[in-house]
Amino acid sequence: MYNWHAPARRILSVFGLILFCGAGIMSTNGLAQRFADAVFRNGRIWTGEKQHSGATAMAILGERIVRMGDDKAVQPWIGPDTKVVDLQGKLVLPGFNDAHVHFTSGGFYLLGIDLRKARSREEFREIIKQYAKKLPPGRWITGGDWDHEAWPDQTWPTRELIDDVTPNNPVMVNRLDGHIALANSLALKLAGITKDTPDPPGGTIVRDSQTGKPTGILIDNAANLVYRIIPDPGEEERLQAVRAAQEHALSLGVTSIQDIMASAEDFQAYQKLYERGELKVRLYVFFHISQRDALGRIGILRGFGNPWLRIGGVKVMADGSMGAGSALFYEPYADDPSTSGLALQSKEALTRMIIEADSMGLQIALHAIGDKANAWALDAFEAAIKANGPRQRRHRIEHAQVVIPKDLPRFARLSVIASIEPSHCIDDMRWAEKRIGERAKYAYLWKSFIKHGAKVAFGTDWTVEPLNPMLGLYASVTREFPEGGPPGGWFPTEKISLEEAIEFYTAGSAYAEFMETEKGTLAEGKLADFVALDRNLFDVAAKEILKTKVVMTVVGGKIMYHR
Repeated sequence: MYNWHAPARRILSVFGLILFCGAGIMSTNGLAQRFADAVFRNGRIWTGEKQHSGATAMAILGERIVRMGDDKAVQPWIGPDTKVVDLQGKLVLPGFNDAHVHFTSGGFYLLGIDLRKARSREEFREIIKQYAKKLPPGRWITGGDWDHEAWPDQTWPTRELIDDVTPNNPVMVNRLDGHIALANSLALKLAGITKDTPDPPGGTIVRDSQTGKPTGILIDNAANLVYRIIPDPGEEERLQAVRAAQEHALSLGVTSIQDIMASAEDFQAYQKLYERGELKVRLYVFFHISQRDALGRIGILRGFGNPWLRIGGVKVMADGSMGAGSALFYEPYADDPSTSGLALQSKEALTRMIIEADSMGLQIALHAIGDKANAWALDAFEAAIKANGPRQRRHRIEHAQVVIPKDLPRFARLSVIASIEPSHCIDDMRWAEKRIGERAKYAYLWKSFIKHGAKVAFGTDWTVEPLNPMLGLYASVTREFPEGGPPGGWFPTEKISLEEAIEFYTAGSAYAEFMETEKGTLAEGKLADFVALDRNLFDVAAKEILKTKVVMTVVGGKIMYHR
């Protein structure tokens, strides 16, 4: 069921580590054991399935649900050692499955500097100043997730803004979309970036219009000139970050994570926590497409692993982001007619990579924001089907943000999943029309994807957006700012129902990782991953969704978080 591949089953040495992923698979042996390990009753359970739609209780044996129904139905499963939990009438949903997360970097974000809260250039500078005071000389300052669009002047920061408060610490702090970063002068010096350094392919070194010197702003591939010299964190520091990330996820009801581009070191940390019995969330992991040969040489196929830790495939980037002005469009930006965005590689190179990775049996997650990038992505997937023949692929376009009408039917026809982060809409609708004009009506087409029969998975892109699914649910059903407005919602015909939004965060994301028979809904035989909330989302006004808190998160039948 989990697609173990014989050559790789013995010893996996990808990136120099050994996996024993099959060791933890639990069997549901209902015949051998009469009583349940745990029973949860007196709840209002939204199963995600028509069967047992009025369920109030479930019995758990091992990691799986063995009985779903009302309180009376689970009574025979209660024995002397069964743990019985009163859900106190709370709404229970399948555990949220975030289809697009940068998980380890999210953990480092929790442990590091927070620039998201800066609401001006002055606050940005002050936060960095105070953070630097606590560090020894030479220690890098990274992360941050700043957003200049939230500042009064909406202009990018420069190295001069922070140089005098970070004379002994190199700085490389990224914008929240991950496509722009600011380096201070010390970091630029260490990276060897000067006024004479050429822009790398797929990247831009922003320069002062008068002097030609770098301002410190590096866009897309240009940022790699600095990232490549930043020392990697140690093993214990990385483990600490992953622990912080999973505790944060559990507090928000997120039981499954799809880490969209992990490093070998990240995966080693996940494996170590799994071996120690410390892994509390389920992980489906993608690697950068540059690792496809390493995966292919030993025959790793998508889905290798067990229900706790699995390898998905590879991630590739077609373009940048709209916030950075590097998302790839057919027509120039409305606020900067000199550019139509950045192709991070040529269409021909992109197509070759997709065909090759597809031939290895890997699932492909392809980042595409602009309308042209999405068309290129669909073209590449279509070319792979023609080159390598039919099979169940479930390739994905991550973000699928701006899609023109003629490309919408191609998602269903090519069986490409639209992997979308609905909370991006809340941030982007503040400035999207300024940036791309009328093309904004083609952004975040949740309802249109449904109408055209496409499979949809929801995520957050954490740390670009908060990991909290409630923000995405609210965005999906209102298309309004948290404070309200625009009246009726931004392009309101694309709003969806609460049931559809929850489905995309649970069953839709499970389908996107080939696990719809194992999780995503609550049913007998499936994994017992669920969340209880402090209010019934179906009985409250949309505004109340943002105030909703998790009271309990259960993974594999065990309570992993309780408020």
